[in-house]
Amino acid sequence: HTDCGHKSGDRLCISVDSWWADLNYYLSALPFLAAVDSGIMGISSDNVTFLPPSKDQMNFCYNVSSCHSSFPEAMKKWNEFYQHVKSHSSSFDELLEYLWAAHVSSLKVARKIFQNRLKYYSKQEADFERSWALFVDYLAPPNFPTTLIRTYEFQKELPTRMLVSGDRAPFISDFSGFQNTVLFALNLLHKVHKYTGKRRRGLFSFFKFCILC
Repeated sequence: HTDCGHKSGDRLCISVDSWWADLNYYLSALPFLAAVDSGIMGISSDNVTFLPPSKDQMNFCYNVSSCHSSFPEAMKKWNEFYQHVKSHSSSFDELLEYLWAAHVSSLKVARKIFQNRLKYYSKQEADFERSWALFVDYLAPPNFPTTLIRTYEFQKELPTRMLVSGDRAPFISDFSGFQNTVLFALNLLHKVHKYTGKRRRGLFSFFKFCILC
């Protein structure tokens, strides 16, 4: 919960208890600070420090040195990506490989730290969050090209509101047919993975088939 953004004209803010926000912090703050550290932005790392949230300050890092200290593997992956960007010798597919390695590394850290955030959500929303995070693991090996246009085209059909008790894909009345299909396929992917205990190459192909059918 927050004390802002409830009424028209209120300043906007994001709850520190938000699972989505916490993961997005690690998928934005770490890449940005690693970019600063790599020199690609032309900014001294001494000049960049983020402000901490109102609570759970130990769950985050706020500058280059603290992120390196707390999350060395993730920062290493992001730095490797930026060094290849700077070299101008890597192909687009090679850059995607390094990008996904860094992205998954950040997500792995965040999922471990913020697992307890899921208790704030309905079972349906928590299951969707787990399914979405798992799906990213399936996107990484084939180096899915996360260009702005392709990412937008996919994400615009994700649920437009929080899921609540009673929501059952593919029968959610205020969701489009495609939104219901995506949500159903994500949930199915998570269930199959959960009960088989391993990543199966065919699952990603099946998910793509569900989206296109």
